Amino acid sequence: MTDDLISKKELLDLTGISYGQLYRWKRKNLIPEEWFIRKSSFTGQETFFPKQQILQRIDKIVHMKDGLSLDELADVFSPTLGEVEMSNQQLLDRNIVSLSSLDLLNEAGRQQSLYGLEQIMMLYVLEKLLLNGDITQQEGLLLIDVMSEHYYRFRDRASELLLIRKMGVPAFMVVNSGAELYFDQGVKVVLRIPLATFMEELKLKLG
Repeated sequence: MTDDLISKKELLDLTGISYGQLYRWKRKNLIPEEWFIRKSSFTGQETFFPKQQILQRIDKIVHMKDGLSLDELADVFSPTLGEVEMSNQQLLDRNIVSLSSLDLLNEAGRQQSLYGLEQIMMLYVLEKLLLNGDITQQEGLLLIDVMSEHYYRFRDRASELLLIRKMGVPAFMVVNSGAELYFDQGVKVVLRIPLATFMEELKLKLG
């Protein structure tokens, strides 16, 4: 088993949840079907999961299920929001972005009077990565371009954001979750983040 996968038995032992809970949450779409990965082992077929994603998801379910029904949780974890439009001021009022992120958007030439889902998501990702110190402002401009141009293609699919660098030169990519990617020597993967994580946080903010 690779380091980034966890077996079903290890998952149940580590989290303390039952087999029944796990598959009930699957049926309710709290845990995506594609996270159940069947692999051959010495005992036959065994189920594995992407370790970080499943552990984070179960932790969220356990901590949120007392305040929300399973159907409400499923809506939080679904990959899309309904039709949304927000202005600059609304984004600021809801603490989705700061003025510095909007200034960067303006510098990139992509500021507009109203923002739809893809733009709001892009701005939220930009804000979080800048705030955490994960990217520079110059890299933020690249992020704005790649998500503005390509994120809509993944609206109904699980996707990941990658930041790579080669000889100090950064590049962003949006790819299908779990996609196998191979690079030439000298390429460093700086970030690889499931965009669903940001979407879940954004949905809670938009309430």
